[in-house]
Amino acid sequence: MTVRPCVAPRAGPWLALAWCCAAAAQAPAAPGLAPATDALPPPRVVTPQPLTVPEPPSPQALQVTEPYLELHTGAGRGYPVFFVVERGHWVTIELRHTDWFRVRAEGGQVGWVERRQIEATLTAAGGRKTFRDVLLDDYLRRRVEFGAAWGRFQSEPMLKSWLQWRLADTLAVELSAGQVQGLYSGTDYWQASLVSEPWSDQRFSPFFAVGLGKFGNTPNASLVQAIPTKAKLGVATLGLRWHLAERFVARLDWSLTTAFVSDARSTEYRSVSAGIGFFF
Repeated sequence: MTVRPCVAPRAGPWLALAWCCAAAAQAPAAPGLAPATDALPPPRVVTPQPLTVPEPPSPQALQVTEPYLELHTGAGRGYPVFFVVERGHWVTIELRHTDWFRVRAEGGQVGWVERRQIEATLTAAGGRKTFRDVLLDDYLRRRVEFGAAWGRFQSEPMLKSWLQWRLADTLAVELSAGQVQGLYSGTDYWQASLVSEPWSDQRFSPFFAVGLGKFGNTPNASLVQAIPTKAKLGVATLGLRWHLAERFVARLDWSLTTAFVSDARSTEYRSVSAGIGFFF
């Protein structure tokens, strides 16, 4: 490599500096060295990733606080346990059948859990899950009711049973049958009624019913000219239903029954009864 000496002409210092810079630019580059460049690499573009925020649990979700929560294949202790939800995980109630709840786990498993274990869970707000409202909801959603009662038909003892199917919150159809055992005769009857219950969401709920039916009266065989009698019935009933607890109700009825013995003859009977019913 040949280095040229920078010999400036005798002029001013500025002219000497300019001449030396021009001479350095014309000097050949050293062998094996790449010429310098001012080019910079292109900037790297980084795309920001969206921040993932975990979704809060559903208001209906319950958190397991016991060591585990057993999921059965059916609503009963006789059904086997097929999955266990560990402590800290969440389940959601989908359905209730008596004291068993169908729940869905976080992984999608669906099974039945008994009420005792569900009551030990926590809500999304951190409080204990209570089922008082759930019991009331069961009462409001009742569809079928069965019961039996004892009372008096006129002055004679009477036993009767009823089966009721609710068409709507305030309307139901009821079938009832009874037997009256009198001193001189025995009477069997059945009737179908339409029941109106305007305050069906109350613990004490009055109701009104009208219906039609038939009865048969059979005199004792020891009586002279003992002739069985059959007649059609028209019934009007005033009653009061009382929700006792869970699936049990008490009921008090007062009825006015008209027996159409013939086209020209009818007889009225009054009766009162009290009983216990079971709904599901």
